[in-house]
Amino acid sequence: MDQDGAGAGGSDDDAFVVLRPQTPGRFVFASPHSGTVYPPGMGADPALSGASLHSAEDALVDRLIAPGVDLGATVVLARLGRAWVDLNRDPADLDPVLIEGVADGPISARTAAGYGVIPRLTGDGRPLYDRRLTLDEARGRIARTHAPYHQALTDRMEAARARHGEAVLVDWHSMPARATQGAGGARGPDVVLGDRHGSSCSAELTRRLRRAFEALGWRVALNQPYAGGWTTQSWGRPSEGFHAVQIELNRALYFDEAARSPGPGWSRTEKGVARVIADLLDGT
Repeated sequence: MDQDGAGAGGSDDDAFVVLRPQTPGRFVFASPHSGTVYPPGMGADPALSGASLHSAEDALVDRLIAPGVDLGATVVLARLGRAWVDLNRDPADLDPVLIEGVADGPISARTAAGYGVIPRLTGDGRPLYDRRLTLDEARGRIARTHAPYHQALTDRMEAARARHGEAVLVDWHSMPARATQGAGGARGPDVVLGDRHGSSCSAELTRRLRRAFEALGWRVALNQPYAGGWTTQSWGRPSEGFHAVQIELNRALYFDEAARSPGPGWSRTEKGVARVIADLLDGT
Protein backbone atom coordinates (compact mmCIF):
# COMPACT_ATOMS: atom_id res chain seq x y z
CA MET A 1 0.00 0.00 0.00
CA ASP A 2 1.18 3.51 -0.85
CA GLN A 3 -0.11 6.77 0.60
CA ASP A 4 -0.07 10.32 -0.60
CA GLY A 5 -1.81 13.54 0.36
CA ALA A 6 -2.61 17.00 -0.84
CA GLY A 7 -4.37 19.99 0.43
CA ALA A 8 -4.50 23.29 2.11
CA GLY A 9 -0.86 24.10 2.52
CA GLY A 10 1.61 21.61 3.96
CA SER A 11 1.65 18.16 5.48
CA ASP A 12 0.09 19.22 8.78
CA ASP A 13 -3.13 20.34 7.11
CA ASP A 14 -3.39 18.14 4.03
CA ALA A 15 -7.00 18.15 2.93
CA PHE A 16 -7.02 14.40 2.27
CA VAL A 17 -4.90 11.29 1.89
CA VAL A 18 -5.06 8.61 -0.79
CA LEU A 19 -4.32 5.00 0.10
CA ARG A 20 -3.23 3.19 -3.06
CA PRO A 21 -3.25 -0.60 -3.33
CA GLN A 22 -0.43 -2.50 -4.98
CA THR A 23 -2.82 -3.70 -7.69
CA PRO A 24 -5.69 -1.20 -8.07
CA GLY A 25 -9.08 -2.61 -8.95
CA ARG A 26 -12.18 -0.91 -10.28
CA PHE A 27 -13.39 0.27 -6.87
CA VAL A 28 -12.67 3.66 -5.33
CA PHE A 29 -13.75 4.18 -1.72
CA ALA A 30 -14.19 7.71 -0.37
CA SER A 31 -14.91 9.20 3.03
CA PRO A 32 -15.44 12.95 2.56
CA HIS A 33 -16.69 13.71 6.07
CA SER A 34 -14.41 11.76 8.42
CA GLY A 35 -11.74 14.46 8.70
CA THR A 36 -11.12 15.94 12.14
CA VAL A 37 -8.42 18.59 11.50
CA TYR A 38 -9.23 22.32 11.39
CA PRO A 39 -6.72 24.90 10.12
CA PRO A 40 -5.79 27.48 12.77
CA GLY A 41 -6.99 30.32 10.55
CA MET A 42 -10.56 29.04 10.33
CA GLY A 43 -11.84 31.73 12.67
CA ALA A 44 -14.74 29.80 14.13
CA ASP A 45 -16.66 31.33 17.02
CA PRO A 46 -14.28 31.01 20.00
CA ALA A 47 -17.24 30.23 22.25
CA LEU A 48 -18.08 27.13 20.21
CA SER A 49 -17.38 23.85 21.99
CA GLY A 50 -15.20 21.20 20.45
CA ALA A 51 -18.10 18.76 20.55
CA SER A 52 -20.22 21.10 18.43
CA LEU A 53 -17.38 21.82 15.99
CA HIS A 54 -16.96 18.09 15.36
CA SER A 55 -20.65 17.16 15.49
CA ALA A 56 -21.22 16.88 11.72
CA GLU A 57 -18.26 14.60 11.10
CA ASP A 58 -18.61 10.99 9.99
CA ALA A 59 -16.75 9.74 13.01
CA LEU A 60 -14.32 6.84 12.46
CA VAL A 61 -15.63 5.95 9.01
CA ASP A 62 -12.08 6.32 7.68
CA ARG A 63 -10.93 3.58 10.06
CA LEU A 64 -13.81 1.30 9.07
CA ILE A 65 -13.09 1.43 5.34
CA ALA A 66 -9.29 1.65 5.25
CA PRO A 67 -8.93 -2.19 5.08
CA GLY A 68 -10.39 -2.02 1.56
CA VAL A 69 -6.99 -0.99 0.26
CA ASP A 70 -5.59 -4.46 1.03
CA LEU A 71 -8.23 -5.96 -1.28
CA GLY A 72 -7.61 -3.62 -4.22
CA ALA A 73 -9.74 -0.56 -3.51
CA THR A 74 -8.19 2.89 -3.80
CA VAL A 75 -9.25 4.79 -0.67
CA VAL A 76 -9.58 8.58 -0.53
CA LEU A 77 -9.95 9.94 3.00
CA ALA A 78 -10.65 13.53 4.04
CA ARG A 79 -8.42 14.93 6.79
CA LEU A 80 -9.89 18.41 7.15
CA GLY A 81 -13.20 18.54 8.99
CA ARG A 82 -16.60 19.03 7.43
CA ALA A 83 -17.16 22.33 9.24
CA TRP A 84 -14.26 23.80 7.21
CA VAL A 85 -15.55 22.70 3.79
CA ASP A 86 -18.20 20.12 2.95
CA LEU A 87 -16.69 17.94 0.24
CA ASN A 88 -20.07 16.43 -0.64
CA ARG A 89 -21.60 19.71 -1.82
CA ASP A 90 -21.59 21.59 -5.11
CA PRO A 91 -18.68 24.06 -4.88
CA ALA A 92 -20.86 26.77 -6.38
CA ASP A 93 -23.54 26.44 -3.69
CA LEU A 94 -22.45 29.32 -1.46
CA ASP A 95 -24.52 30.58 1.46
CA PRO A 96 -25.36 34.30 1.09
CA VAL A 97 -26.24 34.53 4.79
CA LEU A 98 -22.71 33.49 5.75
CA ILE A 99 -20.60 34.83 2.89
CA GLU A 100 -20.42 38.50 1.95
CA GLY A 101 -20.60 39.30 -1.75
CA VAL A 102 -22.41 36.18 -2.95
CA ALA A 103 -24.43 37.06 -6.04
CA ASP A 104 -28.19 36.75 -5.85
CA GLY A 105 -29.55 33.52 -7.27
CA PRO A 106 -31.07 30.18 -6.38
CA ILE A 107 -29.50 28.09 -3.65
CA SER A 108 -30.18 24.53 -2.57
CA ALA A 109 -32.45 23.68 0.34
CA ARG A 110 -29.45 22.33 2.21
CA THR A 111 -27.59 25.61 1.84
CA ALA A 112 -30.65 27.59 2.89
CA ALA A 113 -30.76 25.42 6.02
CA GLY A 114 -27.14 26.31 6.84
CA TYR A 115 -25.33 23.33 5.35
CA GLY A 116 -23.79 24.51 2.09
CA VAL A 117 -20.33 23.83 0.75
CA ILE A 118 -19.05 26.04 3.56
CA PRO A 119 -21.45 25.33 6.42
CA ARG A 120 -22.97 28.09 8.53
CA LEU A 121 -24.13 25.73 11.29
CA THR A 122 -22.65 22.83 13.20
CA GLY A 123 -24.15 19.37 13.00
CA ASP A 124 -26.03 20.07 16.21
CA GLY A 125 -27.44 23.33 14.86
CA ARG A 126 -25.21 25.99 16.42
CA PRO A 127 -23.69 28.90 14.47
CA LEU A 128 -20.11 28.15 13.46
CA TYR A 129 -19.08 31.81 13.29
CA ASP A 130 -19.66 35.08 15.08
CA ARG A 131 -18.80 36.88 11.83
CA ARG A 132 -19.41 36.68 8.09
CA LEU A 133 -16.82 35.24 5.71
CA THR A 134 -15.52 37.16 2.72
CA LEU A 135 -16.06 35.80 -0.76
CA ASP A 136 -12.30 35.56 -1.26
CA GLU A 137 -12.01 33.54 1.95
CA ALA A 138 -14.71 31.14 0.80
CA ARG A 139 -13.23 30.75 -2.66
CA GLY A 140 -9.79 30.16 -1.17
CA ARG A 141 -11.06 27.30 0.96
CA ILE A 142 -12.75 25.69 -2.01
CA ALA A 143 -9.65 26.07 -4.20
CA ARG A 144 -7.31 24.61 -1.57
CA THR A 145 -9.55 21.86 -0.20
CA HIS A 146 -12.60 20.97 -2.30
CA ALA A 147 -10.97 21.20 -5.72
CA PRO A 148 -7.92 19.01 -5.02
CA TYR A 149 -10.03 16.38 -3.27
CA HIS A 150 -12.34 16.07 -6.26
CA GLN A 151 -9.42 16.14 -8.66
CA ALA A 152 -8.03 13.15 -6.76
CA LEU A 153 -11.36 11.33 -7.17
CA THR A 154 -11.40 12.19 -10.86
CA ASP A 155 -7.86 10.90 -11.37
CA ARG A 156 -8.59 7.60 -9.60
CA MET A 157 -11.98 7.04 -11.22
CA GLU A 158 -10.67 7.72 -14.72
CA ALA A 159 -7.66 5.48 -14.12
CA ALA A 160 -9.91 2.66 -12.88
CA ARG A 161 -12.16 2.91 -15.92
CA ALA A 162 -9.14 2.94 -18.23
CA ARG A 163 -7.80 -0.23 -16.62
CA HIS A 164 -11.03 -2.17 -16.10
CA GLY A 165 -13.62 -0.70 -18.46
CA GLU A 166 -15.65 0.71 -15.59
CA ALA A 167 -15.10 2.40 -12.23
CA VAL A 168 -17.19 2.16 -9.06
CA LEU A 169 -17.23 4.86 -6.41
CA VAL A 170 -18.48 3.86 -2.97
CA ASP A 171 -19.03 7.03 -0.93
CA TRP A 172 -19.04 6.08 2.75
CA HIS A 173 -20.82 8.15 5.42
CA SER A 174 -22.36 7.84 8.86
CA MET A 175 -25.62 9.17 10.23
CA PRO A 176 -26.56 10.15 13.78
CA ALA A 177 -28.98 7.73 15.37
CA ARG A 178 -31.58 10.50 15.73
CA ALA A 179 -31.68 11.08 11.96
CA THR A 180 -33.62 7.88 11.27
CA GLN A 181 -35.52 7.31 14.51
CA GLY A 182 -39.14 6.42 14.14
CA ALA A 183 -42.14 7.24 16.29
CA GLY A 184 -41.50 6.90 19.98
CA GLY A 185 -37.74 6.96 19.47
CA ALA A 186 -37.63 3.57 17.77
CA ARG A 187 -34.27 2.97 16.17
CA GLY A 188 -34.18 3.40 12.42
CA PRO A 189 -32.23 1.41 9.84
CA ASP A 190 -28.64 0.41 10.47
CA VAL A 191 -27.64 1.19 6.90
CA VAL A 192 -29.06 3.42 4.17
CA LEU A 193 -27.97 2.75 0.60
CA GLY A 194 -28.30 5.70 -1.78
CA ASP A 195 -28.26 5.05 -5.52
CA ARG A 196 -30.19 8.13 -6.62
CA HIS A 197 -33.32 5.99 -6.94
CA GLY A 198 -31.65 3.48 -9.23
CA SER A 199 -29.93 5.96 -11.53
CA SER A 200 -26.36 6.17 -10.22
CA CYS A 201 -25.20 2.55 -10.42
CA SER A 202 -26.17 -0.88 -11.63
CA ALA A 203 -29.06 -2.55 -9.85
CA GLU A 204 -26.78 -5.52 -9.17
CA LEU A 205 -24.37 -3.36 -7.15
CA THR A 206 -27.19 -2.13 -4.91
CA ARG A 207 -28.58 -5.65 -4.50
CA ARG A 208 -25.14 -7.02 -3.67
CA LEU A 209 -24.56 -4.43 -0.97
CA ARG A 210 -28.01 -4.97 0.48
CA ARG A 211 -27.49 -8.73 0.67
CA ALA A 212 -24.09 -8.30 2.31
CA PHE A 213 -25.36 -5.97 5.03
CA GLU A 214 -28.50 -8.00 5.67
CA ALA A 215 -26.34 -11.11 6.07
CA LEU A 216 -24.94 -9.37 9.17
CA GLY A 217 -28.47 -9.06 10.57
CA TRP A 218 -28.49 -5.29 9.92
CA ARG A 219 -31.59 -3.42 8.79
CA VAL A 220 -31.13 -1.79 5.40
CA ALA A 221 -33.13 1.06 3.84
CA LEU A 222 -32.87 2.27 0.27
CA ASN A 223 -32.74 5.99 -0.62
CA GLN A 224 -34.68 7.09 2.45
CA PRO A 225 -33.77 9.48 3.93
CA TYR A 226 -30.49 9.65 1.98
CA ALA A 227 -30.52 9.05 -1.78
CA GLY A 228 -26.93 10.13 -2.37
CA GLY A 229 -25.28 13.54 -2.32
CA TRP A 230 -23.44 15.71 -4.80
CA THR A 231 -20.58 13.25 -5.27
CA THR A 232 -22.91 10.35 -6.01
CA GLN A 233 -24.89 12.51 -8.39
CA SER A 234 -21.72 13.68 -10.16
CA TRP A 235 -20.19 10.22 -10.61
CA GLY A 236 -23.34 8.17 -11.07
CA ARG A 237 -23.12 7.83 -14.87
CA PRO A 238 -23.45 4.11 -15.62
CA SER A 239 -23.81 4.69 -19.36
CA GLU A 240 -20.29 6.16 -19.31
CA GLY A 241 -18.81 3.38 -17.21
CA PHE A 242 -18.95 5.27 -13.90
CA HIS A 243 -21.04 3.85 -11.06
CA ALA A 244 -21.57 5.49 -7.68
CA VAL A 245 -23.39 4.48 -4.52
CA GLN A 246 -23.59 6.13 -1.11
CA ILE A 247 -23.54 4.13 2.13
CA GLU A 248 -24.74 5.62 5.42
CA LEU A 249 -23.92 3.70 8.59
CA ASN A 250 -25.93 4.36 11.74
CA ARG A 251 -23.51 5.61 14.40
CA ALA A 252 -25.56 3.76 17.00
CA LEU A 253 -23.86 0.63 15.67
CA TYR A 254 -20.38 1.62 16.77
CA PHE A 255 -20.03 5.11 18.23
CA ASP A 256 -20.69 6.79 21.56
CA GLU A 257 -21.79 10.23 20.38
CA ALA A 258 -21.70 11.77 23.88
CA ALA A 259 -18.14 10.63 24.57
CA ARG A 260 -17.10 10.89 20.90
CA SER A 261 -15.29 7.59 21.06
CA PRO A 262 -15.84 4.00 19.88
CA GLY A 263 -18.90 2.51 21.51
CA PRO A 264 -19.53 -1.04 22.73
CA GLY A 265 -20.47 -2.14 19.20
CA TRP A 266 -17.20 -1.01 17.64
CA SER A 267 -15.54 -4.43 17.29
CA ARG A 268 -18.67 -6.04 15.85
CA THR A 269 -19.16 -3.19 13.38
CA GLU A 270 -15.52 -3.15 12.33
CA LYS A 271 -15.67 -6.87 11.57
CA GLY A 272 -19.05 -6.52 9.86
CA VAL A 273 -17.95 -3.72 7.53
CA ALA A 274 -14.79 -5.70 6.73
CA ARG A 275 -16.98 -8.66 5.71
CA VAL A 276 -19.10 -6.45 3.46
CA ILE A 277 -16.00 -4.98 1.84
CA ALA A 278 -14.50 -8.43 1.29
CA ASP A 279 -17.74 -9.61 -0.32
CA LEU A 280 -17.97 -6.51 -2.50
CA LEU A 281 -14.38 -6.71 -3.71
CA ASP A 282 -14.26 -10.49 -4.13
CA GLY A 283 -12.98 -11.27 -7.60
CA THR A 284 -12.53 -7.60 -8.54
